[in-house]
Amino acid sequence: MPKVVNERRVISVVVMNESSVLARVTALFAGRGYNIESLTVAPIPESEMSHITIETKGGVKVMEQITKQLHKLIPVYKVIEHEEMVEKEMVLIKFPIAENLSNVAALCAAYNGGIVNVGKEMVIAQVADEPKRVKHFIEAAQRYNPCEIVRSGVVAIER
Repeated sequence: MPKVVNERRVISVVVMNESSVLARVTALFAGRGYNIESLTVAPIPESEMSHITIETKGGVKVMEQITKQLHKLIPVYKVIEHEEMVEKEMVLIKFPIAENLSNVAALCAAYNGGIVNVGKEMVIAQVADEPKRVKHFIEAAQRYNPCEIVRSGVVAIER
């Protein structure tokens, strides 16, 4: 029996920007037992549409089923399972002010980021890069004792 490959997938969905559309899309995933790893939604400028980027895991057959089900939803205009894409993710990390600011800044710069805010007791850094690199940045940042980490969802666009 062939092994089912559970690969990371990124799907973009263009929908009408109206109430309950996101609930219908996420209900489709939940109702069929598919997990959403990350979800990002934003309006498309100068239109009445929104762009939903969904990161999930599954094999080819699972992705075909998800895509077919998404096409059946009334407010959905376009579904793209990305083959070749540019994708980015963002993370904000809060560090104690006692940490070496130049080391934190150098680490951020290595991952397309920098210091975005400095307060009396904390420093906030931001990195925006490919999801794997964001993961590596978070791992490397642990040596500077982060107080809080907030990670966004993936955004993607076809090449």
